Amino acid sequence: MSSADNQTLEAEQRYRASAYALLAALLRAAPEQALLDHVSALLPGGDDELDELGDAMAQLAAAAKGRDLAQLEQEYNDLFIGVGKGEVVPYGSWHLTGFLMEQPLSDLRDDLRALGFERSEDTNEPEDHAAAIFEVFSVMISDFYSLSQQQVFFKTHMQSWLGTFFSDLGSARSADFYQHVARFGVAFLKLESAYLSMHS
Repeated sequence: MSSADNQTLEAEQRYRASAYALLAALLRAAPEQALLDHVSALLPGGDDELDELGDAMAQLAAAAKGRDLAQLEQEYNDLFIGVGKGEVVPYGSWHLTGFLMEQPLSDLRDDLRALGFERSEDTNEPEDHAAAIFEVFSVMISDFYSLSQQQVFFKTHMQSWLGTFFSDLGSARSADFYQHVARFGVAFLKLESAYLSMHS
């Protein structure tokens, strides 16, 4: 592989890791100003007519500008926390079985241990929270886990439910800014599915 090919591959992996890290940050908690500033500066690549992902990224960037932090925190709380339960459930086990803390979470924990990930003692959320899964996958890419390991993890723990999660998020009654997060998530995961299939 030439030096130019290596640089292209490295840039590709940095982009993938940063996109997953961004989704993790947006879903982990209500965004603070620094994160909104970062999102508002996102620029789709290329000068051609925007594809689905580029258009979703541009709309997310535009939606992040001038946001009121208190309103955004209320939106996040309504969507994900609520009184007892938010409008959208961000846990894989619930989407796959209809219940929390079920077998998919146990399977995920086993695979995380096998991959060398340990649960932080100050973490309250189960590991099948969408933000946690995106954070893990970002680290897998950044730390050069093999594409075969990425493919297995994506197919086993992500592909089967995250599309439904983002669909629910995009259509939720309280979703305003998060409609754009959902659209970006759908477009990015579609590209990732194709990318990982292409390299299988």
